[in-house]
Amino acid sequence: MAAQFSGVSQEKLRQWKQKAGGYIDEAKDKLNALSKDIWNCSELAYEEKLSHDRLVRFFTDEQGWTVESHYKLETAFRATWGPVGGKEGDVIVNVGMLCEYDALPGIGHACGHNLIAEVGAAAALGLKGLLESISDCPVRIKVTVLGTPAEEVGGGKIDLIQARAFEGMDVVFMAHPSQEDAPYLPDVAEHDVTVKYHGKASHAAAYPWEGVNALDAAVLAYNNLSVLRQQLKPDWRLHGIIKHGGVKPNIIPAYSELEFYLRAPKRYDLPVIRTKAEMCFRSAAMATGCQVEMQYAKHEYHNILRNTTLDGLYQKNGEALGIDFTTDPEVLTMSSGSTDFGNVTYVVPGIHPYFYIGSEALNHTEEYTVAAGAENAQFYTLRTAKALAMTALDVLFCPGMLQRVREEFSEAVLKEERERKRRESGEGPQPKHCGGAAGLR
Repeated sequence: MAAQFSGVSQEKLRQWKQKAGGYIDEAKDKLNALSKDIWNCSELAYEEKLSHDRLVRFFTDEQGWTVESHYKLETAFRATWGPVGGKEGDVIVNVGMLCEYDALPGIGHACGHNLIAEVGAAAALGLKGLLESISDCPVRIKVTVLGTPAEEVGGGKIDLIQARAFEGMDVVFMAHPSQEDAPYLPDVAEHDVTVKYHGKASHAAAYPWEGVNALDAAVLAYNNLSVLRQQLKPDWRLHGIIKHGGVKPNIIPAYSELEFYLRAPKRYDLPVIRTKAEMCFRSAAMATGCQVEMQYAKHEYHNILRNTTLDGLYQKNGEALGIDFTTDPEVLTMSSGSTDFGNVTYVVPGIHPYFYIGSEALNHTEEYTVAAGAENAQFYTLRTAKALAMTALDVLFCPGMLQRVREEFSEAVLKEERERKRRESGEGPQPKHCGGAAGLR
C-alpha cells in the first residue's frame, strides 16, 4: 500500500480538502431538507420506516450510488460508490460514513440523530465529489454509507456487526451533536436490565396480610441501588425508573417492573456492576417474599476505543475550519453517555467526535429537540461534515496514515482483551489509593 500513498503534496491535499467542502456547500439545501424531513418523522428504534425510506431515496437520487434498502435489518440501508482510482488489482480502501436516525419516545429528536444522518450523508457527498474530480487518483477507493437504526434502544450497529455489515471497511466516521465541539469524549460501556417482581394481590385494607407486595420489592430494590452508589467507583453509574407499580391503591400490587441502565468506563467492568446490582434485586425479593425475573437487553454497549491518530487529524481539520474545541478538563474527562458505536470501534478503526449545534440546551430535553430542527444548527452540522471528509482525505492520501490508524486500533483492541482476560482470571486491577488519605475521617 505504501506506493499508493506517494506523490500527493500537502498543497494539493489542502486544495482537495477545500474542494470537498465546496461540494458539501453545493448540496446544503437538499441536505437541510433531508435533516428536516427526518426530524419531522421522529420514529423510534427499529421503527424508522419513513426515515429509512427518505435516506434511501436521497442516495438513489444522487448519481453514482448503489443503494441497498433494508440492508441486513428492516430499517438499515447501505449506499456504496466506487471503487475508483488506483489500478485494477490494487487493494481497495473502503471508507465508511454512518448515519443514525432514530428518535426518543415523547420528545422526538432530542439527541439530534437527524443531524447525525445529515453529517454522514454530507461527508459522503463531499468525499465522493472530490474523488470524482481527480483524474489521477493514486489510491483505489470505495465510499460506503451505512444507515444504522436503533441506537437509542437495542443497538442496531451491534446487529449489523453480527450480520457482518462492517466487514471490508477500513475506517468509519460519524459525529454526534452536543453542547460543545470535542474530537473525543469518553462514552462508556452500558447494559440495560428489566427487573420484574411477582407477588400476590389482596385487598389492601380488608386483608393485606394475604398479599405479597410487588411494589414494596421494587421500592426496596430502588433504595438498595441508591445505597450501593456510595460503594461504587466515581465513574460508575446506576440509574433507572419504576415502570409499573400497581393499578389501584386498595389492591396490594401483584406485579412491579423496573428498568435500569448499568454503566462503567470499560466493558470488562460490566460483570462486576451487574453482580452488585443483582444482589440488590434479589435481596428485595427475599425481603418481600416476591419472585424476581431479571431480563438483560440482548446487547451490551461497549466503550469507545479511542483512536488518537484520527482524533488529532479531525481536530487539526476542524481548527482550520474555525471550530473552537473545548479545553475544559471536566468536559473532556467526564463520562458521557453510551453508544453502540463503541462496539464498532472493536471491529474497525473509527472516530465519533461531538459537535456544537448553536444551542446551550442539553441532550435528551425538549429544548434540544427544538435546537436539532432549527436552521441555526445547519452551519455547524455542515462544518462538522467537512471536517470528517477532510480527515478521510488525510487517512487516504497522507503517506503511512492509514497504517498508523490500523496499528493504533490493533494495539487498543489487544490491550482491552488482555485486561478483560486478567479480570476474568480473578487477578483484577492493582488497587489505587489516594496518598495520605488513609488517616482522614
